[in-house]
Amino acid sequence: MKSALSSKVSDNNIIVLDELNFDAPKTKQVVTMLQNLNADSKTLIVLSEKNENVEKSARNILNVKTSLVNTLNVYDILNYDKFIITKSAVEKVEEVYV
Repeated sequence: MKSALSSKVSDNNIIVLDELNFDAPKTKQVVTMLQNLNADSKTLIVLSEKNENVEKSARNILNVKTSLVNTLNVYDILNYDKFIITKSAVEKVEEVYV
């Protein structure tokens, strides 16, 4: 797990956001966010806790997957090109995997 995460960091494929929250589940919000972050390839969005608005907003977008920190796995980290994660999720990753 550490090696997979290190690979993403060294390739500059991790984007850390202060928080990720939407008022309502709207796919357009995620599409706009991805465009603004230049995340135009396969993207994994990692959350620290369940967020239905984010999950519902992203589920209809091809090549985008949401995951919780506690379900994160090496396959997903390596399979997706971009890795978007919230600060609170980074803290949980550091607790568990580092």
